[in-house]
Amino acid sequence: MTQLQQLASTNLRYAVKTLYKNQLIFLGREYPKGEKYFRDRCHHAFMKNKDETDPEKIKELIGRGEYVLKELEALYMLRKYRALKKRYYDQ
Repeated sequence: MTQLQQLASTNLRYAVKTLYKNQLIFLGREYPKGEKYFRDRCHHAFMKNKDETDPEKIKELIGRGEYVLKELEALYMLRKYRALKKRYYDQ
């Protein structure tokens, strides 16, 4: 493995760990079905692809994880919007 390939591999590993630990697990704490449910599903998804070595496939999987992250953010914003609407506009 050349030094450039090793550097790329290290960068991808860092990106995956950051996505998992710092972003998804953090946002999953307030998941509607519970933190444990989300953490277990997220862990299963990451473990299913733990042996992937192709950099292009790893980048694709990181993109999928970022999509899930954006969906979670949208879910939380919608929940906050509904709570505020319910508080200020009686229906």
